[in-house]
Amino acid sequence: MIGVSKLYCGTVEPSDALRYGRQSKDLPSHLLQFSEDKKPVVVWNVTRACNLKCVHCYARAVDRTQEKELNHEQGLSLIDDLAAFGAPVVLFSGGEPLMRPDLVELASCAVSKAMRAVISTNGTLISKDMAKELKEVGLSYVGVSLDGMEEINDRFRGRKGAFKDAMAGIINCQEVGLKVGLRFTINRMNTAEVPRIFDLIEEYRIPRVCFYHLVYAGRGSDLVDEDLDHEETRKVVDLIIDRTKDLHDRGMAKEVLTVDNHADGPYVYLRMLGENNPRAEEVLTLLKMNEGNSSGRGIGCVSWDGSVHADQFWRHCSFGNVLERPFSEIWSDLTNPLMKKLKEKKRHVKGRCAICRWLDVCGGNFRVRAEAVTGDVWAPDPACYLSDEEIS
Repeated sequence: MIGVSKLYCGTVEPSDALRYGRQSKDLPSHLLQFSEDKKPVVVWNVTRACNLKCVHCYARAVDRTQEKELNHEQGLSLIDDLAAFGAPVVLFSGGEPLMRPDLVELASCAVSKAMRAVISTNGTLISKDMAKELKEVGLSYVGVSLDGMEEINDRFRGRKGAFKDAMAGIINCQEVGLKVGLRFTINRMNTAEVPRIFDLIEEYRIPRVCFYHLVYAGRGSDLVDEDLDHEETRKVVDLIIDRTKDLHDRGMAKEVLTVDNHADGPYVYLRMLGENNPRAEEVLTLLKMNEGNSSGRGIGCVSWDGSVHADQFWRHCSFGNVLERPFSEIWSDLTNPLMKKLKEKKRHVKGRCAICRWLDVCGGNFRVRAEAVTGDVWAPDPACYLSDEEIS
């Protein structure tokens, strides 16, 4: 994650992270990306079932799962192990996590173990009662996926009315005081919606939005031709920066992040350098603290069947299963060659990544995207839009 608002608008300084000692267990959520120990934030896909049919779903969710999912007791054991291991956050995802009947109980268990519990949802199932329950158990955050305004979003989500239902869910969260934000996946079919998303968070006083770069996984693999080219990516990142700054300057600061393309970090820094921004060197310090992509180190995934992955997109490669060994053991076992290399991936990247001056900042970017396009896990990420001049 690249915190555009944190970096460009100066809502976070290096001293903020240093004050807490940079250990995951001690850092507040808005500083967690600057942790030094990189204990994994764990995405748990609690179910594959979903009430929508999103065209870019990395999990290839289905309306009714036929696969074995971790049962309630197995889920509680997983949470116990994650808490003991020091994982600071468990992110309940799917499919649609609210399709799982015991989700509220699982979230309550995570909170009782001093973990932050968040959910990634399409928002359509958040009734007033559900919002109240989630608030009462201490859920930290609800991320609602929208890919544009009504027409575009409903086309992406495969169901008419999905936008209206998601907005109702957002309002229900707000009414009970539960922090809620947006998740938006950028591609050629919806880039024109980015300004409208900024209008939406201003109008509805939504405090946070994450813009995700497209990852070629699951049904997202079918959208490679719809991904932005490098010039288009630069334009949309500039637009995100400009709109974030505009809100900040008008006293309506929002938390704005870009996700899944760590070239955004150097790009923000270089832009600030070109503008003679006096905070540019502070930003570089924060980016070095962040360390870029952290798949297999600072983020991990447990699938609905208990399989452990480097992140939620790397579903084709499993390091083991929590039904056979605890997550903590699997994550720490460096006898698996890929797990070992991911922990030190800057030593293994190839091509322009290996000679890039921003390697310590972006961490080699997204390995799963490189593998999807080239077949080589360690090849350069094709979505890196920095020029040869900018990286040399």
